Amino acid sequence: MKEILDKLRRVPYSAFLALFIIGVIVTLYALRHNNQTMVKLRAEVYATDQAGGDVNGALNKLREYVHGHMNTSLSSGSNTIQPPIQLKYTYERLLAAEQAKAQSASSQIYTDAQNYCQQKFPAGFSGSGRIPCVQEYVTSRGVKTTPLPTALYQFNFISPTWSPDLAGWSLVFSILMFLALVWGFSMKQLTKPKKPKIVLD
Repeated sequence: MKEILDKLRRVPYSAFLALFIIGVIVTLYALRHNNQTMVKLRAEVYATDQAGGDVNGALNKLREYVHGHMNTSLSSGSNTIQPPIQLKYTYERLLAAEQAKAQSASSQIYTDAQNYCQQKFPAGFSGSGRIPCVQEYVTSRGVKTTPLPTALYQFNFISPTWSPDLAGWSLVFSILMFLALVWGFSMKQLTKPKKPKIVLD
């Protein structure tokens, strides 16, 4: 350990400064790259949603990337929507399917009501009691629509504070070089020869 410290003392602290600057530049580049890749993958999710393609596949690619890389937060600013991924076209398709299902069920209930009430009030064309019977049948068995679960079209993925990628390791390297720079500067100040005091008689 003493030998390592002696070797480090011989390294000029300007070398640590140069390495620290290189580390910071690489860190900033890698963090920017991580964020740009996230933006690209998010755009692919929106395009796939609009085209009606494999939304789950695109979402899984985005989720895995965000969970594995730092600086990939989906939110930007305090006024952004929450959750940040909201699939408009998926929601519209789900809503249209739910409405078609409800309309089909309503049509079937009305047909069943007519058949039921025709058997109950067979006399005459639409019998005197048939219309109230149909209304009561439809009202009592009306289609109840259920709200769409938000988990089907809203998503939020959290990026890690640190990740073992180029951005993460270059950040660690930059911190170590900064500490070495501080240590090297401190050693230089401590080992600097003191100027002799001039005593005037």
